[in-house]
Amino acid sequence: MTITLSDRVREDHERLIAIRHDIHQHPELLFKEHRTSEVVQRELKADGIEFKAGLAGGTGVLAFLPATKEGGKTVALRADMDALPILEQTGLPYASTNEGVMHACGHDGHTTILLGAAKALSQESTRLNNVL
Repeated sequence: MTITLSDRVREDHERLIAIRHDIHQHPELLFKEHRTSEVVQRELKADGIEFKAGLAGGTGVLAFLPATKEGGKTVALRADMDALPILEQTGLPYASTNEGVMHACGHDGHTTILLGAAKALSQESTRLNNVL
């Protein structure tokens, strides 16, 4: 049976939800995403994905998923990690613990989606050769 990218993400669903809730609960403003950057780095390292940190104002992270065959296609994925200066009043169990800062923009979701996509793609034996 062939395992698809969707299967891989589905298998990782609970972990990804926990990551998103954690990032949502600890929002950080632009260029102050130190904790979020550390979460991203921790998850990439755990998944065995090469990365470079300290970019774009010091908090940016660039992960590397090279093609597995010569001439293979490379896909770039990008997500913002910053939150907005907004007071969260959602009442969610994972609501912001940083008074006056909230992920009302969805960047917590975007960051988590890219972590899931990076892990799923990193497990592909013919990664990025037939994605596009």
